[in-house]
Amino acid sequence: MSRRRKAIKRQVMPDPKFNDKIVSKFTSCLMYDGKKSTAEKIVYGAFEFIEKKVGSEPLKVFHDALENVQPQLEVRSRRVGGATYQVPVEVRSDRALALAIRWLISSSRNRSENSMTERLSGELIDASSNRGSSVKKKEDTHKMAEANKAFSHYRW
Repeated sequence: MSRRRKAIKRQVMPDPKFNDKIVSKFTSCLMYDGKKSTAEKIVYGAFEFIEKKVGSEPLKVFHDALENVQPQLEVRSRRVGGATYQVPVEVRSDRALALAIRWLISSSRNRSENSMTERLSGELIDASSNRGSSVKKKEDTHKMAEANKAFSHYRW
């Protein structure tokens, strides 16, 4: 973290197919070793799979999944007088989006389907209907914040 000045937020270019900045950000987070075309194939293939399987618009399923996975609260460590407390704090919207993207990608990588396209589409479908491991991660985060509500007066 820079001490000199605030880091400049870079503008993300929207993706070419859906003209959506969030899909572009998701594709960039999914990418390994700079292979953007492979990541785009996975994302667009998952969207086609969703359209076949669910029959609804894949972009709507994607945004519903992201909304269902975004956390409102999280815990942050705060050291007070030799003791470390888990203090619940509200999550900024940009961090909530980043966490949701990260959780969706990691939970889809841990699934047991054959290809990454199937895994990602399955996780997006599950998350859009409020189930799946990424939604469970969000609920666990909220439970942790709820359990440590007593330390909320240490918020800074």
